[in-house]
Amino acid sequence: MSRNVLLVTLICAACSPLLAAENLRRVEWKVDGVTREALVYVPAAAKTAAAPVVFAFHGHGGTMRHAAASFAYQKHWPEAIAVYMQGLNTPGQLTDPEGKKPGWQKAAGDQNDRDLKFFDAVLKTLKQDFRVDAQRIYATGHSNGGSFTYLLWAERGEVFAAAAPSGAVARQALKTMKPKPVLHVAGEKDELVRFAWQKLMMDAIRRVNGCGEGQPWGKYCTLYPSKSGTPVVTYIYPEGHNFPQEAPPIIVKFFKEHARPE
Repeated sequence: MSRNVLLVTLICAACSPLLAAENLRRVEWKVDGVTREALVYVPAAAKTAAAPVVFAFHGHGGTMRHAAASFAYQKHWPEAIAVYMQGLNTPGQLTDPEGKKPGWQKAAGDQNDRDLKFFDAVLKTLKQDFRVDAQRIYATGHSNGGSFTYLLWAERGEVFAAAAPSGAVARQALKTMKPKPVLHVAGEKDELVRFAWQKLMMDAIRRVNGCGEGQPWGKYCTLYPSKSGTPVVTYIYPEGHNFPQEAPPIIVKFFKEHARPE
């Protein structure tokens, strides 16, 4: 790995057999003097052939290990690099106002942009050390991680081919979003990030992307085509704020259909 990285260790089987078996490596960075970490899966082919990259973000109070186990993009798309970054303690907008649990900055400028800087550092390292397909970089996340996914779209939109937030809203990010293919996952019974709020967000991103009328796109999904090639897919499932186990392969399917134009 590059000199930006302080430590790269394969998670030992005795500590985490699941993560070790899936070749997830814990990597550390120094960002503004603070040690940051992520679990990273890199396919062997990424040293010689360009590989897609999926960044996946845990929700408020979550961890990179739980994200790697629940999202498991290394299983659903083993040809892609998968990155599970760890948030720092952050005041929550809906829970944990004292900031005792890890999360992500909520808007540009919040927390001195520490998480946007962290993302930049991780992507720089990946590009230095592996063959990254620059036209196939994606972001996804649940709850606070989904809001951060929207923020990345707004602030680093030129990097991404598509995004897939879940259980999230980010109204401030709408101000600077440019059209981008997006799949939004929402629970109809979500009482934390209320479904009504998410519906307003989905309506807004369809306007941003210039989408037309919806059409079926598999179970729970509706596709809203766009003449600009930036469709919106809504995945609306009949549950609460939990992240549906069926979502990752559908998100991967969506990502595979979209590459960033040259």
